[in-house]
Amino acid sequence: MAKTRISISLDQAQAERIRQHAERSGMDVSAYLVHAATRQMAESDAIEEQFAGVDALIVRAEREAVDLPEEPAAASVELTEQERCEVEEALGLVHGRDRQSRRPGHAA
Repeated sequence: MAKTRISISLDQAQAERIRQHAERSGMDVSAYLVHAATRQMAESDAIEEQFAGVDALIVRAEREAVDLPEEPAAASVELTEQERCEVEEALGLVHGRDRQSRRPGHAA
C-alpha cells in the first residue's frame, strides 16, 4: 500500500511531548500520531452514529414546525399537580437525572 506524507507544524514543546509519549508506547512518532488520530476518528464516528436518530428527529421536527400556525400568546394558566409532576419528570430526563434526583453514574 502506498504511503502518503502529511506535514504538520507544532511548537517545540508539543513535538517533544509527542515524541516522549510515542517512545513510551513503543511506537515511532508517525505510528503514534496515526494511532491517536484513528482512535479519535472512531470515537467521533461512534458518537455521530449514536445520535443520528436524534439528529434526524430534530431535523424532521424543525421541518414540520415551519408549517405550524402561530400560536396566540397563552394565558397564564396554573398547572395541575399531575401536569407539574410530568413537567418535572420530563425536565429530569432532559437534564440526565433519574427518579431519585441523582445524575446517572454519580453517588447520591
